[in-house]
Amino acid sequence: MIFVGGLPFSTEPSSSSSSQRSESDALFSLMEHPILVSASQSFKCTQERKVSALDDSDSKYVYIFQREYATVNSALVHYVGTDEATTCVGLVIQNRRNGMTSVAHLDSPTIVDIGLAQMLLLVAHNSFDAELDVHLIGGFDDVTPNHANGSTISQSHVELDGYSFPLCAKIIETLRRRQEKFHIQTLFVLGHNTKRDSQGNAYPIFTGFLVETSTGSLIPASFDRTSRCPDEIVRRIRVSSCYEDASWNGKLLETYDTQTDRFVIAPCCWTLRQLRIIKTLQHLCDAEILLTCSTSPSAEAPDFVETLRRQWNHLIKHPDWRQSFPKKQARVFERTAGGDWKRC
Repeated sequence: MIFVGGLPFSTEPSSSSSSQRSESDALFSLMEHPILVSASQSFKCTQERKVSALDDSDSKYVYIFQREYATVNSALVHYVGTDEATTCVGLVIQNRRNGMTSVAHLDSPTIVDIGLAQMLLLVAHNSFDAELDVHLIGGFDDVTPNHANGSTISQSHVELDGYSFPLCAKIIETLRRRQEKFHIQTLFVLGHNTKRDSQGNAYPIFTGFLVETSTGSLIPASFDRTSRCPDEIVRRIRVSSCYEDASWNGKLLETYDTQTDRFVIAPCCWTLRQLRIIKTLQHLCDAEILLTCSTSPSAEAPDFVETLRRQWNHLIKHPDWRQSFPKKQARVFERTAGGDWKRC
């Protein structure tokens, strides 16, 4: 159940409308809601924060990569965030009463149903009475130019392609269908999160954010390599590998333990097939890798290809996933007194 400005949100689809049209109508209506338009304008005017562990060693951060989620306790964690969301969507759910905050980096409609249930497990505690604040950030308007027509918000009542729109529509549809009370505070996606160059090419305005857990406030953010918490390469490899690991079908990747404030990187297996693909890709030039491996080549960060090559080098050196996850055990990291992470 969705609320905006404290009031229930609903659309009244015609009897002839398909379920897909109903999902689209709900998303378009929310995108045009005056309260959410105002919130998007305010978010757009907020200066992006460059997050580096070198600049703030006193605060406790939790960072999540694509397809991961983390539920954090404000008594243990000061900030939680993500970035690199071009056609992905960052979803924040915070319990108004106890401050428990869950953040997910969603990359496909296929993980929304189970993923949302994973997020709510510790945030709502199976209570339909919990008042939950919700923020969606990311998913720029990547529809083809003949569909975009230069509009600020994607056109309604057309067959939209791209990656962002189906994901956003699925999230909204799932929130509407569930019985919990979701108060949408920010809907900074699609047209609201899109800028265009002189040739009409679309780019996201922001690709990341940071949540202050004690207040629930959000600011746009980008993270350097020092601030992305432990085990970066293995965690990134899980993103591409989980599609071939049936144990992760429809699920977000388990990454962080709320009660102990430790990163618990659940195991994920990769196959020789993936290794063969990598050995082919690594011989391509950077431009070809970008076009082949990205859903939005013009919108990626400058280090996109470099990051892929670092992952591929690790996989070539460690072709057997059991080297990274011996006996299928999770990789566990805890904070040090100095604010770093050490493997347990």
